Amino acid sequence: MRLMGLDVGTKTVGVALSDELGITAQALMTYRRTGAKADLQGLLGLIAEHGVTALVVGLPLHMNGEEGERAVAARKLGDALGEQANVPVHYWDERLTTVAAQRALLEGDVSRAKRKEVIDQVAAVLILQGYLQSQAKEDDE
Repeated sequence: MRLMGLDVGTKTVGVALSDELGITAQALMTYRRTGAKADLQGLLGLIAEHGVTALVVGLPLHMNGEEGERAVAARKLGDALGEQANVPVHYWDERLTTVAAQRALLEGDVSRAKRKEVIDQVAAVLILQGYLQSQAKEDDE
């Protein structure tokens, strides 16, 4: 079982992968968006290359829990990827993950240029790790 976590933005998509046991998440890359069709094909290539069995897509909800434009766009991409790759898609509330990612990078004394380069990957790791931990907790109960 290998899961892929996605932090979908307007210009980039942060990508993270779980280990084969579905316990930990690691950053893979920041995918630079170029257009709907190209993005779909590029991400489908990553899904196939890494043997991904399920997707976890961050859902950027408003603080009141409602979905806005960015959440609709994330669902649209997630649904298309799931359908094309024939894998299940799980949506995960990603509120404040970018803030948490920025804080972690600042605490790690990562330079401003490097932070900009990896922020989406770190957010994708936080999304995927949150999902993995929730599943482990459900399994324990």
